[in-house]
Amino acid sequence: MNPKVEFYFEKAQKWQEEFKILRMIVLECSLTEELKWGHPCYTFEKKNVVLIHGFKNYCALLFIKGALLTDPENILVRQTKNVQAARQIRFIDVREIIKMKSVLKAYIHESIKVEKAGLKVDFKKNPEPVPDEFQKQLDESAALATAFHKLTPGRQRAYILYFSSAKQSKTREARIEKCMPQIFKGKGLTDW
Repeated sequence: MNPKVEFYFEKAQKWQEEFKILRMIVLECSLTEELKWGHPCYTFEKKNVVLIHGFKNYCALLFIKGALLTDPENILVRQTKNVQAARQIRFIDVREIIKMKSVLKAYIHESIKVEKAGLKVDFKKNPEPVPDEFQKQLDESAALATAFHKLTPGRQRAYILYFSSAKQSKTREARIEKCMPQIFKGKGLTDW
């Protein structure tokens, strides 16, 4: 157990018992406990394997490369349609977790094997089209284009999805203007 992670479990107002059991299950799989993105993250040889997190209606184990798992129990959930690699197993009470302990360990061990084998998720690079308004900005500013292309694929994609989701051109333009300072700083959409 990593003392830096304790605050996450102590401050949780919901899912405390579920988190405690999930933590014990994951730690029994010989992973290293760290704090990443404000959540308990469990690693194998410094590679992220699984994360524990909670939401309003459920708590979950998030498998970083879940898309590569075989999922024989058909329990892995894609958090949103835009998520490419990660998959969750969701819970709403302690009994579910206890009942699934051996299955969870099997999924964790498969995730470790994925890391040992060095498998990579084949990400679609910007599968969504770049909105015309943003493409125009990229074409007009070499500095913006350079800054944007230095971002991770996930950050690039988040910006493209955010810009594209606006129905009106002037809204897309306003979003682009608002986000340009973040892009120049090398930060993602939610890295404020």
